[in-house]
Amino acid sequence: MANRLATESSPYLHQHAGNPVDWYPWGEEAMRTARETDRPILLSVGYSACHWCHVMAHECFEDPGIAALMNDLFVNVKVDREERPDVDAVYMEAVQAMTGQGGWPMTLFLTPAGAPYFGGTYFPPVARGGMPGFPTVLRAAADAYRQGREDVERVGSEIRRALAPPPLPAGEEPSAEVVTRAVARLVEQSDARHGGFGGAPKFPHPAALELLLRRGFAGSDPAAAATARTTFDRMLRGGIFDQLGGGFHRYSVDAAWAVPHFEKMLYDNAQLAVVYLHAHQLTGDPAYRRAVELTLDYLAREMRLPEGGFASSQDADSEGVEGRYFSWTPEQVRQVLGDGEEALLACRVFGVSADGNFAEGGSVLSLALAPDQLATELGILRDAAAQRVDALRRRLLASRSRRVAPGRDGKVVTAWNGLALRAFAEAGSALARHDYVEIAQNCASFLLRELVVEGRLRRSWMAGAAGVNAFLEDVAFLGDGLLAVYEATGEASDYERAAGFAGEIETRFRDSEGGYFDTAADAEPLLIRPRGLEDNPLPAGRSMAAQLFLRLAGLTGLERWRETAREVVRPLVPAIARAPLALGSLACVLDQLVTPSREVAIVGSPGDAATRRLLGEVWQRRDPYRVLAWGASGSVPLLAGRSLINGRPAAYVCEGFVCRMPVSDPGELAAQLAGVAGASG
Repeated sequence: MANRLATESSPYLHQHAGNPVDWYPWGEEAMRTARETDRPILLSVGYSACHWCHVMAHECFEDPGIAALMNDLFVNVKVDREERPDVDAVYMEAVQAMTGQGGWPMTLFLTPAGAPYFGGTYFPPVARGGMPGFPTVLRAAADAYRQGREDVERVGSEIRRALAPPPLPAGEEPSAEVVTRAVARLVEQSDARHGGFGGAPKFPHPAALELLLRRGFAGSDPAAAATARTTFDRMLRGGIFDQLGGGFHRYSVDAAWAVPHFEKMLYDNAQLAVVYLHAHQLTGDPAYRRAVELTLDYLAREMRLPEGGFASSQDADSEGVEGRYFSWTPEQVRQVLGDGEEALLACRVFGVSADGNFAEGGSVLSLALAPDQLATELGILRDAAAQRVDALRRRLLASRSRRVAPGRDGKVVTAWNGLALRAFAEAGSALARHDYVEIAQNCASFLLRELVVEGRLRRSWMAGAAGVNAFLEDVAFLGDGLLAVYEATGEASDYERAAGFAGEIETRFRDSEGGYFDTAADAEPLLIRPRGLEDNPLPAGRSMAAQLFLRLAGLTGLERWRETAREVVRPLVPAIARAPLALGSLACVLDQLVTPSREVAIVGSPGDAATRRLLGEVWQRRDPYRVLAWGASGSVPLLAGRSLINGRPAAYVCEGFVCRMPVSDPGELAAQLAGVAGASG
């Protein structure tokens, strides 16, 4: 018999709807039941693509004996962290405060008032590996509540006080020196051999890579450039990148990017597509363009929903086994390519061996033999070698597509779709991929149609049902994504909606100190009102809000938007210099604050070929300090007062709103763009 989760919209909660556990979704019904029955709450938090969440579900929540114990002792509450990042953030901080570590699945024991008194992450069904068995934990937590109520209440009060966000420090004024120190710190923390930062497990950190790109290539910092290129190259050749289907897995379990944790997240792929696009624009490396297109093609093919939005994630598991869908043995390769030369070559190119590097002798595919190496070995041109590798890739991909695929969480998360908007719109413009721009437009239309209910943006959508009201990251990411769509299409309505979302951030999320909470002023009260600061693995809502404010400053000429962004950065300036890996997105905002802004306005009809040629000169260049307004004169403040030149489309290039003479010739525009970039590079 299904439990209460069967009527919820979250695919993760649906995974537990058949458990013998008497689960409640997060809400007043669960809290009231806990108060009325005087039972503590067992809070379990996870997400659909989480491998260890599935393991604990199979081992514990599907076990009738363990479920009966849970039902007898607790009011059991299951939360999808992707639907309720506020609940996840508050209680993850509590787990970390109590145990010194965190992760998912997250398991917490709360008083009926919601105060945590004990917790952890994964618990096995029986004691092993130094971890107590889950039944032992359940009995101990219940006994503590019944027999040591005073101690439980005291611990809960102490945790509540410890979690209360401290006042933001006064900080210091942003400066170029802080950016220099942050970049030096990133280089110091990097792995010179394999790229990336630190050891295993290794995460991509796209915001940190973006900062290295800016200083490494635009700012001519050789150490930063080398660190960025090593990371981009090694990731692209490793198992963290899906060599057949495109897209990046969540992280690598080893330091060399060889064996990933196989789940694929929309937010990782959207961010990495953008940073690889910037790497391609700055270096001209065709491999980086290929990474962008394979990643976005993967999202369009496997993560895009018929309605226009993007699903949240794909599981690490298929047929109950982690990585089965993605790993290969030599025999499996031969079954696809035959017993001859092609199979041998494919095994060499993609690093498939009899010993393997994964479970049951399987190999996670890497690019063990790159096209340039293959060209040298075979004595053929690089393009011919690349075509041969791609032919092998397509045949193996076609075969893999007939396997049982990992599950997909079809929930649309507004914030993550905002990142996808930016990726498709920006790449579509820069690479002249009009199909990508169209995907971005369709996604934007879907989000504004389905995720705005009675004038309020919502967090998520699933099968026609919208979730709770949006959090700061949802409003900020969508606003930023809509500005990218505007720059790609010239549709002023996207600019107007983005500006409206920026105003909403100021009125509903700002605190009295000039900082920003993650939840709106009228959101459901929790143990504390969360205020996230770190940019990992996603930009913090406040960081993306600051980026949105800066882009609006360029498009409107209003200094107040720039000053509002400065308010966000100022308290954390010293922390950015010390810990740029945790504050990478905010470091990029700081970099923009201390670099002269560039504004480009192009007046002309979208259907005019001359307009498109001017736009092409802008789009093909990576300039992180530039905003672009184009379309009819006056449709956006930056266009106000701009006019055609002798009836021809005109481009106005400005730096700090001091503009050069307008031009209609693409070559003259290219020279002006190079001039303003070179002057401050």
